[in-house]
Amino acid sequence: MPTQLVERQRPGSPLRGLGGRGRGPSGGGAAPGREPAPVGTGLLGVAAFLAAVTMLFLAFTSAYLVRRQETGWVEFAAPWVLWLNTAVLLSSSVTLDWARRRIRSGDVAGLRRGVEATATLGLLFVLGQVVAWRQLAAQGLFLTTNPHSSFFYVLTAVHGVHLLGGIAALALVLVGTWSGRYTAQNHAGITNCATYWHFMALLWVYLFVLLFWV
Repeated sequence: MPTQLVERQRPGSPLRGLGGRGRGPSGGGAAPGREPAPVGTGLLGVAAFLAAVTMLFLAFTSAYLVRRQETGWVEFAAPWVLWLNTAVLLSSSVTLDWARRRIRSGDVAGLRRGVEATATLGLLFVLGQVVAWRQLAAQGLFLTTNPHSSFFYVLTAVHGVHLLGGIAALALVLVGTWSGRYTAQNHAGITNCATYWHFMALLWVYLFVLLFWV
C-alpha cells in the first residue's frame, strides 16, 4: 500500500522541478548544461521603459483627439522640413540596423561607422525639429497660439527629448567600440540600443500622421 501511494503521488508531486539539479526524465528537472538562456536584463529594461513611453503618448493621443473636437481648434499645414526630417530619421534606423549586422559578423569598424552615421542623422533630426519650430514661429504660430500648435510643440518636444536619450546611448556605444567592448559574441548592448532607436523612429511617424492627417 505505501508503495502504491508513492507511485501515485510522483507524477503530480508539487516538489517536481523545484530542486537545483535534475534527475533526468523522471526527476522533472532540466538536464545539467541544458537550461534555457535567461532574457537579458538590459532588453527587459528597455522593454519596460518603452511600455511607459507608449502609455505616455497614448495619453497624449487621447487628449489630442478629444481637444480637436472642441471649439478654438485651428489647423495648420506641416512645415516642409518635417518631410525631410522623417526621411532622415528613417535613414538613421537603416544605418543602425546595418551597424548591428556588421558587429554580428565581427566587423567592429563597420559597427563604429554605422553608429557614427546614426548619431549624426539623429542630431540632424533634432536640428530639423528646431527649424520646424522656427518656421511656425515665423507664421505667428507659438505654443499658446491655438490648441493644434500647442500639441505640436509639446509632442515634438517630448519626442525630441527621448530621441536625445537615444543619442546619448549611441555615444556610450561608440565609447564601447573604442574600448573593444563589443564582439561577434558580445553585442547585446547594440541590440538594446537599436530596439530603442527603431521605436523612436516609428513613434515619430505615428506622431507625424496624428498631427497632420488624422
